[in-house]
This record gives sequence, structure tokens and C-alpha cells, in this order.
Amino acid sequence: MRKTYSSDISREQFGQAKGLLEPARKKTRPRTVDLYDIFCAILYLLKSGCQWRMLPSGFPKWRTVHHYFALWGTPPENGVGLLEQALKKSGWRGPTNTGGATPGRVSASLPRKA
Repeated sequence: MRKTYSSDISREQFGQAKGLLEPARKKTRPRTVDLYDIFCAILYLLKSGCQWRMLPSGFPKWRTVHHYFALWGTPPENGVGLLEQALKKSGWRGPTNTGGATPGRVSASLPRKA
């Protein structure tokens, strides 16, 4: 059992996206890692902005997580990758804005020159 992080989603939320992510890999041998842990590791990276090699030790190896990130993030012909679809389906909203400005409205919060 690994430590839980604020970026984690519940297994029920992951269940909504799992159907998209499972068939992306060729079935040559059984998986040795849990897709939920890989997905949560990607969410951790997206939220914290840490380097791949600095993933906490409770997650799968960074190379494994990076492999799935590359696999799921590659957009097909329609332009939307599996990872983006899964993030939307799971209801993940992304990292919270900690600055004073709201995204897309940065210029409104800057002081105006006289």
C-alpha cells in the first residue's frame, strides 16, 4: 500500500477512464503494475511539476510511468490523446491555480502603465 497524495483520484473515478487506457498496450504478457498507480503517478507529475526521476518511491518506476505517459499522450488522427480523454472522463481538473490571476486573464491583473 502506497502513501496517498492530494493529486490522487478514487478508484471509482479511475474506473470511468480505465476502459480507454487498458487496450492501448499490446498484450504480449500480463501487466506487473497497477494502471491505477501509473495514472496517479502521472497526476502527481502534472500537479507537482516534478522531474520524472523525482517521483516518490511508492509509485511505479519512473521509466514505466514515462512509457505509459508517452503511450497514452500521443494524439491519434482526431488530435486528442488517450490521456487527455481519460483525464476528462475521470473528472480531474488539473493543478489548482495558486497565483492571483485566473488563467486566460493574466493581463487583467497586471498594473497598467500610465
